[in-house]
Amino acid sequence: MAKIHWRLTIFAMCVVWKLTTPAWAEELKGIIGPEDQVKREISGSSGEAKPQPSEYHYGGFVDFGYSVNFNFPGNHLFRNRSTTPRVNDLELNMAGIYGRKDPSVDSRWGAELLLHGGQDARDFGYGVNLPRLQGSDAVPLRHFGRANVSYLAPVGKGLMLQAGLFPSFIGYESLYAKDNFNYTRSWIADYSPYLMFGVNAQYTFNEQWSGAFFVINEYFHLQNSNSLPSYGAQVAYKLTKNLIMRQTVYYGPDQEDTSFQFWRLFSDSIVEWRINDDIIVATDYQIGTQEMASTPGHPRTFYMGATLPIRWHISGPWTVAVRPEFYWDRTGFHTGAEQFIKAVTTTAEYRFQYKWTNMITRLEYRYDESTGANGGFFKGTQNALASGQHMVIVGLILTLDSP
Repeated sequence: MAKIHWRLTIFAMCVVWKLTTPAWAEELKGIIGPEDQVKREISGSSGEAKPQPSEYHYGGFVDFGYSVNFNFPGNHLFRNRSTTPRVNDLELNMAGIYGRKDPSVDSRWGAELLLHGGQDARDFGYGVNLPRLQGSDAVPLRHFGRANVSYLAPVGKGLMLQAGLFPSFIGYESLYAKDNFNYTRSWIADYSPYLMFGVNAQYTFNEQWSGAFFVINEYFHLQNSNSLPSYGAQVAYKLTKNLIMRQTVYYGPDQEDTSFQFWRLFSDSIVEWRINDDIIVATDYQIGTQEMASTPGHPRTFYMGATLPIRWHISGPWTVAVRPEFYWDRTGFHTGAEQFIKAVTTTAEYRFQYKWTNMITRLEYRYDESTGANGGFFKGTQNALASGQHMVIVGLILTLDSP
């Protein structure tokens, strides 16, 4: 635990040293699309990205949400979720401040630091029923959303090297609701890593192909199962200017027994189609498996899920989004119950922009349905389990991002 704590502390100190002014902003890339996925293009510049007037960026955001769960559970919990976990309460789901210096050919070193807090910052870095950092180690570390340094090496088209805490190469959605199509996150998003801690290298081979390789501490960065690293790679291919495919594979030990027999193998497949400036359609399919070392007979667990997020910028400040999805936890490894979950989420968004600031208001309807003896959602004052739940969510997000 101390090993991970000191590593993050050292990287945070490096970031503060590199940032001669408070800089970094998790830039809004426009009206549509998760910001972290744009970064995962690796190419260094998307065809739709605008040149930044400065290498330094800074900003902050606050995210308030109120979820009406018509099951009215007595414990006020959205069962088995790490983001937007509380219902029928007004919550500060996330707030953050951040700074970033971008690496460039003229100034090859970069750094970023993000500090956050709120309901969504409590459990996002942990797995269910897995060893985790505890006490004084866990509390400060979960408040870091970024803490890394980077270097643009003069190799070919530019080899980007990064070390510290950085956005995950797995998944389509961001930890931060402001960067997603919908206010609440999908099931596969909550059960795959939002952040990674370690090192990575990213390189663009040509206009169509790019790739990345990473070495990290574990699948969920605040787990503490063992001291061995995990490994992964990503390949991205642009079929056309507006159609891109990304394939990421993760392989590593996430149990106390680190024998190869018990390593986790995980695949994440994303296709994103930007039909035009106003419409984007994407799909994300994930599947993972591993043998359970601590269970007699070492049974193999499987889990998989998929989402189909669609977003349409209607006109001016108005945007709508829909996201059908499913999640199958065959042995209850992630959710704690053997279940098949279906869900659909629809979102209406109004965005008011003034200079560096944005006010994002979202009204969302969500329905989740589960099959399985011990699956489902809390209902009533006794928190009995029900197979489905209807929710209406109101979100208010305020952001400030420097140019």
